[in-house]
Amino acid sequence: MTNYMIGIDIGTTSTKSVLFTEQGEVVTTSTQEYPLYTPAPDVAEQDPDEIVQAAISSVRGVMTQSGISANHVLFVSCSSAMHSVIAMDQNDHPLTRCITWADNRSAAWSTKLQENGVGHQIYLRTGTPIHPMSPLTKLMWLRHDEPELFERTAKFISIKEYLFFRLFGQYIVDHSIASCTGLLNLEQLDWDQEALDIAGITPNHLSKLVPTTYTIEGMHPEWAEKMVLSPSTPFVIGASDGVLSNLGVNAIKPGIVAATIGTSGAIRTVVDRPVTDPKGRTFCYALTEKLWVVGGPVNNGGMLFRWVRDEFAASEVETAKRLGINSYDVLTKIAERVPPGSEGLLFHPYLSGERAPLWNPDARGSFFGLTLHHKKEHMIRAVLEGVIFNLYTVLLAMEEQIGQPTSIQATGGFARSPLWRQMMSDIFNQEVVVPESFESSCLGAVVLGLYATGRIKSLEDVSSMIGTTHRHTPVKENASLYQELLPIYIRISRKLEEEYADIAAFQRKMSTLHI
Repeated sequence: MTNYMIGIDIGTTSTKSVLFTEQGEVVTTSTQEYPLYTPAPDVAEQDPDEIVQAAISSVRGVMTQSGISANHVLFVSCSSAMHSVIAMDQNDHPLTRCITWADNRSAAWSTKLQENGVGHQIYLRTGTPIHPMSPLTKLMWLRHDEPELFERTAKFISIKEYLFFRLFGQYIVDHSIASCTGLLNLEQLDWDQEALDIAGITPNHLSKLVPTTYTIEGMHPEWAEKMVLSPSTPFVIGASDGVLSNLGVNAIKPGIVAATIGTSGAIRTVVDRPVTDPKGRTFCYALTEKLWVVGGPVNNGGMLFRWVRDEFAASEVETAKRLGINSYDVLTKIAERVPPGSEGLLFHPYLSGERAPLWNPDARGSFFGLTLHHKKEHMIRAVLEGVIFNLYTVLLAMEEQIGQPTSIQATGGFARSPLWRQMMSDIFNQEVVVPESFESSCLGAVVLGLYATGRIKSLEDVSSMIGTTHRHTPVKENASLYQELLPIYIRISRKLEEEYADIAAFQRKMSTLHI
């Protein structure tokens, strides 16, 4: 009898469920999309009930597509995006939408916390950089700018906590999601009192802390029926999407770095103790009680390729539709006409502010070096290169703490593009390996589930489940050219800090006038 596992990954614009065999082979997937509500430049919210419905529908999708019996599902394990906040009232109803990592309304409080020096000390203990993405700064904003709502709030929870509450009626939070809040002391794996005081809350406002291997049963029968599961199906609480992606690509040994570009992006490596950066540029989040993930997230990843498609390439999209091919493949072919370096055109991809390495919500995107010689294809390639350049600057910050990596494991939607993969190898000047499965967070979730349920003795057993689809080595001439451009790229973003602040303030003013 074949047994199966389901991994759920709650993302920014969609939730995906993947059905795996016990050996880690993908049987089927189901994805449910939902909107990200951005009514103003600094606002980025989700409807929590839309996400619950997406999770239910995606699980139902893999169950009905596969036709398997609920009795053959060993467990469901969960991955989730980080840094979300939902205010719940005393009757367990949401007072707010889900405020996501991309929401910048707490920018002023983030700046204040950075400037007074207290923020850096909290970062060193909690591993979450001081930035508007952080739930700590979101709580400060709610406390001071929305005091009536803040006073009515009984619990502050993340989107995964909301899902588990709806399914099981319990407020629980795993160490991994908790370690992304700026409120958890990494060494103690307990709430940090000074951070709580600054946020204006007590532990009673937060969910019960549990390990990432925590397993719960007894789902409400109506939800079980909708998912075609048994109420007794075990759910493993799992971890955050970033740390599970490392596990899902087998980047859990020293020196192996995982680079992910989905809607946003990140670069991460696993360490055996909490490690923070004296300059505050990297994060440190929990994978298990003995493993930690150090790295940096970027706001601007694959969403910029979509922006290029939607804003620059209407005719190419129509051509792709007529030919029945993927529009991104068409754009990639256009970018391939241009040599590496885009003939001196640089793109800074800060269209939604930036987290690592700048940690500046006011950062803004720009093309630099434009001449009459540059055409649309140069701009397309420069955007793709700019995303990788930005990710590489995060790796440079990480190397000060962990040393130079031995290999890069690449995953995310970008890994489907041969051009983008080779760009990463050339810009990083490293071998880039693409694992067989693109479903890294879901695979990481089920591997953690196997470990939690005692079916494997070590997380390193994931290596037997992962093959290699692509392997890229740097082209020497390209790597040399990119190394020449990189210092220029870095200097520009450092020199424009004041201009970023001024233009962001102007944009906010204009936005207010047009509301």
